[in-house]
Amino acid sequence: MHVGNARYLKREDLPEAIPVFPLTGALLLPGGQLPLNIFEPRYLSMFDDALTTHRLIGMVQPVFGAERAEDATAETPALCQVGCIGRITSFAETGDGRYIVSLTGVCRYRLLEEMRGGRSYRSFRIAPFIADLTTGDDDQSVDREALLAAFKAYLDANKLEADWESVERASNTTLVNSMAMMSPYGPAEKQALLEAPDLKTRAETLIAITEIVLARSYGDVDTRLQ
Repeated sequence: MHVGNARYLKREDLPEAIPVFPLTGALLLPGGQLPLNIFEPRYLSMFDDALTTHRLIGMVQPVFGAERAEDATAETPALCQVGCIGRITSFAETGDGRYIVSLTGVCRYRLLEEMRGGRSYRSFRIAPFIADLTTGDDDQSVDREALLAAFKAYLDANKLEADWESVERASNTTLVNSMAMMSPYGPAEKQALLEAPDLKTRAETLIAITEIVLARSYGDVDTRLQ
């Protein structure tokens, strides 16, 4: 995986522990780009520290649903166990105390143990998904026709447009991951897309979620997928 000015090819190319940025509904996937507006002091400090070291941040969602309700009073809220490492590839100061940052996805990871270092933000030892660092051979396993049909149905149902020339030029990997990251679905759906074991499963999951949303919203109208 080549991200910015760095190459990540094996476990040794990644740190044992990384700072984590919990953000509900945010999805970062390997190779994808996630823009962020940073304003909380503890996360400004996190990005300051990352910029002076490995430039890596672990995006992760807080737990959601019933589990989140049970955890609401915890001093350190529980986090989903799988997230994605992002490298800071774009950084700007706004002049009013904020950072505008872009993260590029490196690989997914699983949380291990939390590090206790006295900092205002949280850091964890991680187990990276090393397979994400190599270009997989599952690009051609994606049902591109079904994926595009789902995309078009969603756009038509919501009276939206797309740059179809760019869509047609995109590889299956770019198409699946970009659509998953841009999808307007909730935290549970985003987590399912993140945790899909391979590109084919992620595409199938995205199609299934879209079918469910269209069926719930529009019933038997023509925009429903066939």
